[in-house]
Amino acid sequence: MRKDRDPDAGLAPYAALVATSHGRRYPEPPAEYRGEFQRDRDRVVHSSAFRRLIYKTQVFLNHEGDMYRTRLTHSLEVAQIGRSVASALALSEPLTEAICLAHDLGHTPFGHAGQDVLNECMREYGGFEHNLQSLRVVDELEERYAQFRGLNLSFETREGILKHCSLANARQLGELGRRFIRRRQPGLEAQIADLADAIAYNNHDVDDGLRSGLVTVDDLCEVTLFARHHAAVNSAYPNLPQRRMIHEIGRRMIGDVVNDLIEATARRLVDENPASIGAVRGMPQPLVGFSEAGNAEHLELKKFLRTRLYRHEHIEGQRIGAARVLQGLFDGFMQDVTRMPVEHRDAALAMEAVSGTAGRARGVADYVAGMTDRYAFQEHARISGSV
Repeated sequence: MRKDRDPDAGLAPYAALVATSHGRRYPEPPAEYRGEFQRDRDRVVHSSAFRRLIYKTQVFLNHEGDMYRTRLTHSLEVAQIGRSVASALALSEPLTEAICLAHDLGHTPFGHAGQDVLNECMREYGGFEHNLQSLRVVDELEERYAQFRGLNLSFETREGILKHCSLANARQLGELGRRFIRRRQPGLEAQIADLADAIAYNNHDVDDGLRSGLVTVDDLCEVTLFARHHAAVNSAYPNLPQRRMIHEIGRRMIGDVVNDLIEATARRLVDENPASIGAVRGMPQPLVGFSEAGNAEHLELKKFLRTRLYRHEHIEGQRIGAARVLQGLFDGFMQDVTRMPVEHRDAALAMEAVSGTAGRARGVADYVAGMTDRYAFQEHARISGSV
């Protein structure tokens, strides 16, 4: 039986260590067979919000096909990339994985279109940002424990979930918000999770875009990273069927970008030689990042996808549909919170008692943001009287 193992064994001194963790909001006895960051990861995996990601849009709506990525499969791909980078750099894999798996827990239905609409709905009430909502999910909205609300994750996991934050919101978050006020960095594991997210969606959106027919191989050959690996695969396997060719190119692209990230970051760590995670946090710039050439290719692919896929008329059509559904849901529940399920109604009324209309709006936004794509359609049909 392997009990009381050191979860920090073999990690670099600048890694996020359990031994020097800032701890949890509510103190708990340590787990006997898991480190604290493993415990965080497991709590995320068992959360209701994590399960709902399976029916939330990444780029293509859930009903458009079974083969497209969802928020859940995206999060799993982010975690796989994050673990690989953390392992290569002797950083905490469980912490990196926990952050990667939790980073989209607060995302709305209908992808970024849904976030834009809900942010507009909440403009007069403090706005809506899925990154901050993910923190709200793990801190307040999950209800699984007798002793506290939320999942009571460690500071380091919560730090990684909160990638961006306005100064106004940062001032409300105590210790967690201080880095935004002081312009400090998060730990390296959080920095890895941020770029693992970007690598994953860049590369799997290429695959989904090709599968959908909205972009073609010829279109993508305008992009340096894709063109280089397309040429190499065609040279080595000239008769490879297109589907296998696309997968081969994709895996090589990801390997190329991940290797660049690891090697460029390792060089910076040698140059800066931070003594601890505190030194990492005090750096003027993140230490995790691509080489100059690698970053240029990464940004070129990102720009291509933004202009040729995300702004495609088909995707824009989704945006219009999402706007109609989410606006209708928000307006309908704001007018009559009793149309929400009892627990959400009670939460909205309790917040309204404290913060007025803004509290009611936040309660409605919590309910709408937590919906899956298909549940949002069902609820919209119910309250609009079309069922």
